[in-house]
Amino acid sequence: MINENFIKLYEESFKKNWNLKALNDYNEPNHYTYGELAGEIAKLHLLFEECRIRRGDKIALIGKNTSSWCITYLASVTYGAIVVPILQDFNPNDVHHIVNHSEAVLFFTSDSIWETLEEEKMDELRGVFSLTNFRLLHQRDGEEFNSILSNLENNFTEKYPKGFDKECVKYTDLSNDKIIVLNYTSGTTGFSKGVMITCNNLASNVMFAKNIINLQPGDKMLSFLPLAHTYGCAFEFLYALSAGCDVTLLGKTPSPKILMKAFEEIKPVLVIAVPLILEKIYKKMILPILGKRSMRWVLNVPLLDQQIYSQIRKKLVNAMGGRFRQVVIGGAPLNGEVETFLHKIKFPFSVGYGMTECAPLISFSLHPNYVPHSCGKVLDGMEARIDSSDPQNIAGEIQVRGENVMAGYYKNDEATKDTFTEDGWLKTGDLGTLDAGNNVFIRGRLKNMILGANGQNIYPEEIEAKLNNLPFIMESLVIEKDRKLIALVYPDYEAVDSIGISADNLPAIMEENKVTLNSMVASYEQISKIRLFPDEFEKTPKKSIKRFLYSNI
Repeated sequence: MINENFIKLYEESFKKNWNLKALNDYNEPNHYTYGELAGEIAKLHLLFEECRIRRGDKIALIGKNTSSWCITYLASVTYGAIVVPILQDFNPNDVHHIVNHSEAVLFFTSDSIWETLEEEKMDELRGVFSLTNFRLLHQRDGEEFNSILSNLENNFTEKYPKGFDKECVKYTDLSNDKIIVLNYTSGTTGFSKGVMITCNNLASNVMFAKNIINLQPGDKMLSFLPLAHTYGCAFEFLYALSAGCDVTLLGKTPSPKILMKAFEEIKPVLVIAVPLILEKIYKKMILPILGKRSMRWVLNVPLLDQQIYSQIRKKLVNAMGGRFRQVVIGGAPLNGEVETFLHKIKFPFSVGYGMTECAPLISFSLHPNYVPHSCGKVLDGMEARIDSSDPQNIAGEIQVRGENVMAGYYKNDEATKDTFTEDGWLKTGDLGTLDAGNNVFIRGRLKNMILGANGQNIYPEEIEAKLNNLPFIMESLVIEKDRKLIALVYPDYEAVDSIGISADNLPAIMEENKVTLNSMVASYEQISKIRLFPDEFEKTPKKSIKRFLYSNI
């Protein structure tokens, strides 16, 4: 068990960093110091008290990355309630189900999402509040939340007649073994389960980041990953605020164009990203440079190539604000070609590995100790093993146990039992190897692996990584049909249009891509056909393709 109490981390941080900037919404007037943040949390605590919310009650939360989202999350956990963060990408039926399944009594939602929901389908809710201004949106018959809200400011003044100062900050005594979050997975299987995350799970992740990354009070952070997912929540939000950082919440879809502008303005000291962001930057910013005939010649000349790589690294660093110490990549595997190039130009990045059930980290190594093409070293406090006869050379399922592992799935004993081995190890569902230095190497998802005609293990993710770097391919999905491999491809229509290629020429181009790909892979990995798709593949908030939707195409 971690020594540091999760709740007390924030009590201490708010007092220590009272006058420093804590949260602000990008291009919005909302901004809070740590003292002001503590005051807003205290007002919600008073609301919870007067609404008779008990320790352990569930409070659901859905919306964009905003200050009000963060205030609600922190107010819930420091009060002793269990927060239920819901990804805003979920459809209304999923939201209804999660609110009901979690037994939430209060619900905080953005106004736009509330318009898509039906309160009669969530009849156990006692009250619904807006994340725009905390006004009441709905209350169950017999509740008096409107009256409580109208008197809240007066009651707050009465409770703190001398004003609210740092001495007023005292949060619930909650031991680290208690459940504090129900995080409903958004995986690629289409079945959402409520992961029971303890205070210890979160404290372990936060303290690991404190010890290895070591951000300082006042350091700037940009939060653009969905905070309802454990990856962004743990490191862009919970760790950052425990360290006294100045966090800007993007609050909009992080397209490369929007991100580049935000990076330039905020200049974060640490960038937490998913692979898709770096892969898009590589494809749009770097590949066009490398594709020039003169550049290909220069890169074959000793010494000159290093000068060019240095210039590209500088351009990439500046595009991401220019002041970060490193980029941490997680959430999905990084394309192998992109990673190789980033190492070649000495770009400061590392790749971690985790899952919601570990809140989220399993392995990570700080640059420059990161071993190329690995997912870092298994964390202290965690253990990993490979279900394989030769764990260093033959891929098997990665299984883990330790401080970060969840307590189980909420009200789902059968799924919990199926996810753990008989001797207590969590089955990740990922295939990989483990080297002598305890570094994890991922091969793919166990459920995605295809068994070849002669018993070979085929990892579609590895084929897709090669295919995605070929001309005019935005993304791809390799599936098996009639014992043959077929590649579903969403073309890069922007690139096609930019050089005046007719869409009628795409089948011929893809046939060339198929020939190129098949020359790069083993005979049993060769694809028989490329099938074009007119739209992007549907994805999870982590930007992983929902493969189950396309398995029977």
